[in-house]
Amino acid sequence: MATGFFAILDDIAALMDDVAVTTKVATGKTAGILGDDLAVNAEKATGFVSSRELPVLWAITKGSFVNKLIILPVALLLNAFFPVAIKLILILGGLYLAYEGVEKIIEYFFHHEKKGHEVIAESKQNDGEAEKAKIKSAVTTDFILSIEIVIIALGTVLTETLIIQIVTVSAVALLATIGVYGIVALIVRMDDAGNKLILHANHKGFLASLGHLLVKSLPVIIRVLAVVGTIALILVSGGIFVHNIEFVHHHFPKLPSIIKEFGFGLVAGLITMAVVAGGKKVVFLFKKPSNL
Repeated sequence: MATGFFAILDDIAALMDDVAVTTKVATGKTAGILGDDLAVNAEKATGFVSSRELPVLWAITKGSFVNKLIILPVALLLNAFFPVAIKLILILGGLYLAYEGVEKIIEYFFHHEKKGHEVIAESKQNDGEAEKAKIKSAVTTDFILSIEIVIIALGTVLTETLIIQIVTVSAVALLATIGVYGIVALIVRMDDAGNKLILHANHKGFLASLGHLLVKSLPVIIRVLAVVGTIALILVSGGIFVHNIEFVHHHFPKLPSIIKEFGFGLVAGLITMAVVAGGKKVVFLFKKPSNL
């Protein structure tokens, strides 16, 4: 009896050792996409009034956990019974990310910023709606990036047993969510931490200087993250196309991968935007009331 019990413990220890090794490998493979995930989600979780930053971030984090709960079993089942579907889902997700990235670029260069009374009147009416829309957009983007993370992690353990696959991919998904949104939370609360340091040090000394640095750095970091997040969307989408579409993969072999991926992501985003804009015009024409 005791021998059987210790044998079970030995098996569990061996399994945990295997999972630790495979999780380390899978986390290393997903490091790039996790960096992009951080940049994208940090940009999406900022831009709210201070009192709403953490509630919004928590709402996005909960959405991310739900995304992982949906993606994990579906990815494992599709990998076992219909692996080609995973590639199709990745490509569709890549089109969405490319569209979102290019939309941000076009909005920055071609859409005028509203000023004065326009902003005041609109913000009073639409603060709640804008917050919900941004949370929804962040959770949707997280869904696509989570698919990429789960698929990459799964790809590192395809030769392992099913139990190791499940535990490893689950561990990577959990670490990704906690790690990414934990760091985002630290970023968005930098100014509060800085203010507390300034008050604690009575506006004097090293701690006060550090506090002022944190307060002044936050707007710069947010602007940088907005740029990096947009570039990351296009790079991730381009990477999906390059690695999953044979025709694209063999084009421009001498180009550095980062330029190749950005280029394909940018082109795909422009094409997707044109298709979406055309679709909206067609829908508008059909809905437009006839004068006859």
